[in-house]
Amino acid sequence: MNLSSKEKKYLHVISFDIPYPPNYGGVIDVYYKLKALKEAGIKIHLHCFEYSRNKSAKLNDYCESVTYYKRNIYKTNLFGKTPYIVASRSTEDLINNLLKDDFPILFEGLHSCYFLSDKRLKKRKKIVRMHNIEHNYYNSLANVEKKLFKRYYFLNEAAKLKRYENILNHANGIAAISKNDAIYLAGKYKNVSVISAFHPHESVQIKEGLGSYALYHGTLSVGENNQAAIYLVNEVFNDLSIPLIIAGNNASLELRQTIIKNRNVKLRNKINNRKIDELIENAQINILPTFQATGIKLKLLAALYKGRHCIVNTPMIENTGLESLCLVKDTTDDLKSEIKRVFTIPFSKEAVIEREKILLSNGFTNKNNTHKLIELLFP
Repeated sequence: MNLSSKEKKYLHVISFDIPYPPNYGGVIDVYYKLKALKEAGIKIHLHCFEYSRNKSAKLNDYCESVTYYKRNIYKTNLFGKTPYIVASRSTEDLINNLLKDDFPILFEGLHSCYFLSDKRLKKRKKIVRMHNIEHNYYNSLANVEKKLFKRYYFLNEAAKLKRYENILNHANGIAAISKNDAIYLAGKYKNVSVISAFHPHESVQIKEGLGSYALYHGTLSVGENNQAAIYLVNEVFNDLSIPLIIAGNNASLELRQTIIKNRNVKLRNKINNRKIDELIENAQINILPTFQATGIKLKLLAALYKGRHCIVNTPMIENTGLESLCLVKDTTDDLKSEIKRVFTIPFSKEAVIEREKILLSNGFTNKNNTHKLIELLFP
């Protein structure tokens, strides 16, 4: 959808983080959304919270303006009723900038919703992009966290987020990232749509033939990814002769020590997106189990757009519309058997065509997502 010069639309986007570089799940969605909206003719005023990433001139390529706000990370925000991830993004400078015009506002996640219920914005079009059901996500983080204080923080934050979620009643629309999330949200709120994740993949680019290893990739500092990687090393590839590469950033000491014990597993730590893509493309198997069924995993889309055989478990794939493209196995023995079975099966041209057909027709493209989002913002 491209707008004519007379139909130019303006939009405020409030991002929980600086969305460049797009190197982890949430900011990948934000960054490629900005890019797609710009290409569709939307004029964007971006508002970013700054705390651990540098300001980026790259964002000026897609936005009319980019305003940065220091995130208030003082520990006093831990003790109020408002979730820490929200209270720490509550600067008055933001609301003052939003009030300079009457453009629609896209709130990225509950993180950015501090002013969603503000009476001064009552007449504005307000859409919330939900990246997860946040209280479920934080409970899952608590379940895999071994440090007592962090576990308490995650549980406390989850309880606050569950109560705070009712602020979504002040939104004109909610853009859920997955069907599962939409089912939950539609049971509580009005005007819920499914708009899948924005991503960097413009076409299916899969190498035919055989690869020489299995790959697990993800942000390894995230508890659920650390748990999945350790599970693969200790329980799945512990007695397989098939090589496994685990790739990502900030691998935990526990994971590094676990990998050292298995000569058939290699760690590729602290590597960039380009190297990750190369590993995905050259793998025979992309294996992506998860123990946390939240949102939609961008690493799954990467594996399907660029990789050969993709083995997952049910929590990774259920209600995504991508079930037919993956080999779904839920027990350790079944995972082992499937890995051994497909490791010698070349990926055919016909399989590439089928993958492309389903991905492009089921709405997993930025073009489709942009069309749906613009309709939501500018009905």
